[in-house]
Amino acid sequence: MRGSANQALLITFLLCIGPYFSFSQNNGRSDSILLKIDSIFQYAIEERAFPGAVIYVNREDSVLLHKSYGYHTYDSIRPVRTHHIFDLASVTKVTAGTLLLMKLYDQGLIDLDRTVADYIPGFGMNKRGKATIRETLAHQAGWRPWIPYYQAMIGEDGYKKRFFRQDSSENFPIKVKDGLYLTGKNYKYIKKQIKRSDFDVNRGYRYSGLFFYLIPELVQELSGSSFQDFLADSVYNIVGSKTTGFNPLERFPDSLIVPTELDTFFRNDQIHGTVHDEGAILMGGISGNAGLFSNAEDLAKVWSVFLNEGQHDTISILSPHVIDLFTTVQFPNNDNRRGLGFDKPLLKYDSTSNVAMSASYRSFGHTGYTGPLIWADPENDMLFIFLSNRVYPSRNQRQLYELNIRPAIHQLCYDLVDVLSAN
Repeated sequence: MRGSANQALLITFLLCIGPYFSFSQNNGRSDSILLKIDSIFQYAIEERAFPGAVIYVNREDSVLLHKSYGYHTYDSIRPVRTHHIFDLASVTKVTAGTLLLMKLYDQGLIDLDRTVADYIPGFGMNKRGKATIRETLAHQAGWRPWIPYYQAMIGEDGYKKRFFRQDSSENFPIKVKDGLYLTGKNYKYIKKQIKRSDFDVNRGYRYSGLFFYLIPELVQELSGSSFQDFLADSVYNIVGSKTTGFNPLERFPDSLIVPTELDTFFRNDQIHGTVHDEGAILMGGISGNAGLFSNAEDLAKVWSVFLNEGQHDTISILSPHVIDLFTTVQFPNNDNRRGLGFDKPLLKYDSTSNVAMSASYRSFGHTGYTGPLIWADPENDMLFIFLSNRVYPSRNQRQLYELNIRPAIHQLCYDLVDVLSAN
């Protein structure tokens, strides 16, 4: 059992605070649940699971809860506000990469059962290219989980001049940090590393982000638009999601953006306003794997499309059957809970779950390495968003997982819905 000792501490904590919040009336019971949620957030901050966080809960298009906790960092100088912007990490996979593949599928431009090689140039003679789009999106292709691309770019004397320069230029346009610019040809290097990576020849279930780095190229090839432009024009601008996007420092001051890790091995700098994921920063901050930033309210605008059968007001963004297909488990007989891009509840619930026990089988969402969780439940018409910077100051901060903070809060939100529904 993951973090069993710490989980026991959290359970004891909940049992201790429970008697102080016992009310007989439904409104009292809802107040009790809200106080428990507040208490868990405070407990998590004290245990250094994260310095700050935001919760957003929407049901039947009504906001039940939208609240911020803690500070940007442990120095307690800048409080987190509900409109502040977080690095979404792998939530990008479904809010950008998968979302655009859903659009392309809806337009008849992609066949899920054709191979990667059919859509990505250079994979024709590559064994990884034989996997289908369906298999890669469902993490059933056996691809390697991740690649530390940056390691080969650093030598004994520091950053290799083949890849980096101190000043920007036409040939080195990608800013990694102040005084460090990357070659514009780096995507070819990333793609080559993916093609050469190890993989499971039996194509067993193996969570991997590698295919998602290739999605921007696939989107460009099939749509004729850049990854960013297609996202903005087909979804984000339509729903009015202003903060959801890549490279937020191009649009917002850093005071609105919550920092992530103090990088001591690649960038050797405090990461603040640029993507935490090393692969995404090497792609200029834009990938289908990571790179999105957003505040909770704007993220909810995007995800409301999934709960509203693809509609935004009178505009159809996705067909309902496409949403149903992508959010359905694809390979349950292979002990694989995943949909197409989307995560799903465990096939059999246990203490390793990232979500509440009450999450329905139809529910779907995704977690992110920096700490976020977004979960939509069409059966309960409920959207849950949890944003945090658990990797501050280091990715070694694992209390968020060990204490099962997110599923505990998620379950309380289901309890809150049950109480309100009984009124």
